[in-house]
Amino acid sequence: MFTNTFRRGVLLCCLLAATAGCDRVTKHYAMTALAGEGSQSYLGDTVRLDYHENPGGFLSAGADWAPRTRAVVFELANGAFLLTALVLAYRYKWSRLAAVGLILFIAGGLSNLIDRVAIGTVIDFLNVGIGHWRTGIFNVADVAIMAGAALLAIDHWRPERLSRRAA
Repeated sequence: MFTNTFRRGVLLCCLLAATAGCDRVTKHYAMTALAGEGSQSYLGDTVRLDYHENPGGFLSAGADWAPRTRAVVFELANGAFLLTALVLAYRYKWSRLAAVGLILFIAGGLSNLIDRVAIGTVIDFLNVGIGHWRTGIFNVADVAIMAGAALLAIDHWRPERLSRRAA
């Protein structure tokens, strides 16, 4: 039992490190190769690389707030939220799917938090779409956050979990 729990914990820590590490490497590339350059287009303009420093949250929400307010909301509150999520991840027994989702969510949030603390903004550089239908500019950490949230939602609404709750 202990070995399985230990092995699972090690694998989840590796997932966290790999996810956050991938985000850090791609942001470093964006800062060194894309900053000050024009937008780069790939796959028939389906993918664009365009350097952007986002002082706000999701889709630049709060970007026009006072710097002190942004720091409290996006650094302190985010840090407290991530710490709480880590405690929950440690204390409760999660399904494999939910554990992976939670770790992806935490890894993405942690990597974006590192940006906020270190440089005061989050480095975004990816944009996808077709024609005028495009996403906002995002990064690998944002993908991890969204994938983690999706896995948590899928786990929550799985038929076998719902049947256990009803019983």
